[in-house]
Amino acid sequence: MEKSTDIESFANIKVIGVGGSGCNAVNRMIQGKIRGVEFIAINTDAQALMHTESPIKIQIGKEATGGLGAGSDVEVGRKSIEENKDEVYEILKGADMVFVTYGAGGGTGTPAGPIVGAIAKELGALTVAIVTKPFSFEGQRRMKVAEVGIDELRDKVDTLITIPNDRILQIIDKKTSLLDAFGIVDDVLRQGVQGISDLITLHGIINVDFADVRTIMSDAGSALMGIGRATGDNRAIEAARAAIDSPLLELSIDGAKGILFNITGGQDLSMYEIDEAAKAITEAADPDANIIFGALVDDAMSGEVKITVIATGFENGGRKKPPIKTLENP
Repeated sequence: MEKSTDIESFANIKVIGVGGSGCNAVNRMIQGKIRGVEFIAINTDAQALMHTESPIKIQIGKEATGGLGAGSDVEVGRKSIEENKDEVYEILKGADMVFVTYGAGGGTGTPAGPIVGAIAKELGALTVAIVTKPFSFEGQRRMKVAEVGIDELRDKVDTLITIPNDRILQIIDKKTSLLDAFGIVDDVLRQGVQGISDLITLHGIINVDFADVRTIMSDAGSALMGIGRATGDNRAIEAARAAIDSPLLELSIDGAKGILFNITGGQDLSMYEIDEAAKAITEAADPDANIIFGALVDDAMSGEVKITVIATGFENGGRKKPPIKTLENP
């Protein structure tokens, strides 16, 4: 496996966590040692920002909040990001791709996230937002704030990926701690960013470059992004299904008009396995979908297959998966 230095130097990727949830997600990515990206943390809460591991920190709204956070008030958050727009603009200059992540419904991320996304897109970066929606038990008011904010965000970025926190309840047991539960969501963000970064910066047998990623994700609207891993005799098809059927993701792959996927395996990765995985991924998509794929051999992946899938081009925002069973809606 080789790093393609020309591609890596060309594709300047920045990941921005906004607000408490976004900064926590950035911490998780830094701890996961993601390669090839630059991290930025933005928050109104000075104390929380101080504990963020990001090398670049921007405290917004010193006048609006006195450094004490937005207190779940989106108008305070909006004033806060307006105070520091120029600083955000400067830090995003030169980026080819920007990920913006935050928890929708909060006072900082909800208003500031769309503005950060708009700045990145205005500067010409391929801009991807990955946001979480509140748990049902957080109340209808917070959910309404989140949904209004996501609608505002949709037109400000190229690609939007939403993760309803309620879906965590499908994949944890009663003994899972709160910290571990949120860690699962942060790990989806980490794997997604790492997957796209690897697509661009690692040189494969069948190569995917930044232009391919832009083709699929530019002005794409709602998207599905998933990563699957598997071992054993049926590892390729199992990894493919895991990537497109992640219970945490809100959209189904049905009807996607743009698909980019990358298969990584050891020296034992076979052409038959690539064909199997490709069929599993593409058969649910639109028959005329634009499909781009790459293949990468990594000696450390012997016996294992990893598949990264990005699906876009959904009509009417895509087909959402069935409602989640929650504590309020058993």
